[in-house]
Amino acid sequence: MEVSDEIVTEAVAWRRHLHQYPELAYQEHRTSEFIASRLSKWGYSVHVGLAGTGVVGTLTRGSSRRSIGIRADMDALPITEQTGVPHASRHAGIMHACGHDGHVAIALAAARAAARLAGIDGTLHFIFQPAEEGEGGARRMVEEGVFRRFPCDSVYALHNWPALPIGTCVAQEGPVMAASATFEVVMSGRGCHGAMPQEGSDSILASSQLVCSLQSIVSRSVSPGAGAVVSVTQLHGGDTWNVIPDRCVIRGTARWLEESVGIVLERRIRQISASVAVAFGCEASVRFERRVPATVNDPESARRVREVAGAHPGLTVVRAMASMGSEDFACMLETTPGCYVWLGAKGEGNFCGLHSPRYDFNDELVPIGSTLWLALIRRSLAPP
Repeated sequence: MEVSDEIVTEAVAWRRHLHQYPELAYQEHRTSEFIASRLSKWGYSVHVGLAGTGVVGTLTRGSSRRSIGIRADMDALPITEQTGVPHASRHAGIMHACGHDGHVAIALAAARAAARLAGIDGTLHFIFQPAEEGEGGARRMVEEGVFRRFPCDSVYALHNWPALPIGTCVAQEGPVMAASATFEVVMSGRGCHGAMPQEGSDSILASSQLVCSLQSIVSRSVSPGAGAVVSVTQLHGGDTWNVIPDRCVIRGTARWLEESVGIVLERRIRQISASVAVAFGCEASVRFERRVPATVNDPESARRVREVAGAHPGLTVVRAMASMGSEDFACMLETTPGCYVWLGAKGEGNFCGLHSPRYDFNDELVPIGSTLWLALIRRSLAPP
């Protein structure tokens, strides 16, 4: 059973409406109201307020205790849109540059179609999550009891993937996206006149050496076969031409797929920072903050998605390398088995990557994604 053309047409209109009114993390009030009003109209029991703006729509049919969760993220990014499309953002400096507007539209289309399904036996939860973009919305929903209040045998989420062609689906077992951490090193020296460097301890020179030395971690402390990244993304120090400053601040991100590798990355960042500081007569203070665990798919849930996708006329199941990007759906997968799915989104005129100011969601994915969810619901809640 495919989602009807009528629902798809309406869902594309919803997607473009949501694109015009993007909202940042924990500010998705208009989006939340939009979702809740439609779910209520279709007969769902609607619950609001989890993690501030989260929405859960629940539908029960029959008497089975089986259950399935479908999650969609809602938040936008602080980016100024440059697409030039008619439905461009009307909120200055904010846009849906990652396709969460499309994820919501896909989930709503599936929810509407599922409400019309006959022959399902169990409970369906549609979970609309705020603050995916680095602000911990999934963890907060879990901590506030989303799976205690709405227990799921398994939970699923998807992401559009512009690097893969439209019509492809990735749903593989094990780690599919990386754990992430931020780090900050404050390199403290002794400031002095730039013309008399021998009188100080140069925090700029020590920081420059540290930036280079940190790159040895992945190449020399981690197996070549393991997924790991250490990237310095900020270097701040000094504010005039002729003064070597007292301190410099280095910030960056670390990513890994296996927890043992994450332990190595943190240990070596601390060790190398301390050693470089001593070598240059400085002191280093290190802060390492773990943000999101690795996104690890349950083998059985991933197999179920592959089987459903394999029967989908618009999809071909493929394998892909795990991404070193991170995804806070991982926090849900730590507590409930499930699968994070990539749907290829690269089509004609759709070549911009995620988080680009020129990105726009490919609406060809609406019927593909919503039909995939509907088929997975039917498979999971079919009568015994």
